[in-house]
Amino acid sequence: MVAPIVFNSPHSGRVYPPRFLAMTRLDHLSIRQSEDAFVDELFGRAPHLGAPLLRAHFPRAYLDVNREPWELDPTMFLEPLSDRFNTTSPRVAAGLGTLARVVAENKPIYRERLTLEDARMRIEGIYQPYHDALQKLLSESVTAFGVALLVDCHSMPRIGRHGERATPDIVLGDRYGTTCAPAVVDLVETIFTAAGLRVARNRPYAGGFCTRSYGRPHHGVHALQIEVSRHLYMNEATLEKNAGFEPLRQLLDRLIVTLIGLDFFSFAGTPLPEVEQAAAE
Repeated sequence: MVAPIVFNSPHSGRVYPPRFLAMTRLDHLSIRQSEDAFVDELFGRAPHLGAPLLRAHFPRAYLDVNREPWELDPTMFLEPLSDRFNTTSPRVAAGLGTLARVVAENKPIYRERLTLEDARMRIEGIYQPYHDALQKLLSESVTAFGVALLVDCHSMPRIGRHGERATPDIVLGDRYGTTCAPAVVDLVETIFTAAGLRVARNRPYAGGFCTRSYGRPHHGVHALQIEVSRHLYMNEATLEKNAGFEPLRQLLDRLIVTLIGLDFFSFAGTPLPEVEQAAAE
């Protein structure tokens, strides 16, 4: 680690457990529609340039580590869920809890209801070690540099109609200015806009659980979510890379190099004002 930057790709996993595939009603292509496909490859040069990249191998349809640990839909389970579980969040209502009920286009994943043991196995066996590893990387950065920046890397379906001028290519999420120094967000936006991409902030993606939970500027940890529109680098229907993949990867290489070379304290050394966390994401 040569700079206080940690990259995280929690939704790009594509190793589907056979037991899980036997439980789903979806074909192999449909079950993959929830993936942030190839995002780990787009940001894959980060470790070679000196910044760690934590990436999931398990798919988001199997376990979503960008949710609270026990954010579960009670309709998915044979047993009743007690008050210890968060069963009423907007993510659960949309079918996108820690264990998702649906993939894109609201397609149900499972043939039958699950047991709570299924949830415990995934959350205690995979979710918690994943977040332990992410927290360790951020703590090591703070220890070494006095500060850390988490860059949470995602992709999004194309927003709006084809050719619509207002359609963003990139959405930057900092929970409405509460999780990352504004100057850092400004710099990232400038890099994308200089490359001719349209950038939006916080709408429709303000940052999920990782951004909200780890972004604590007053404790030296900043967090920024980056959503990249999939049409820039892949065919969204077939999940195949297109001609835009390599130019986008090179642009993200430049972003990584810029962040690693940043005098971070000149950008992020001033604490943010105390503001209430935004609820949207």
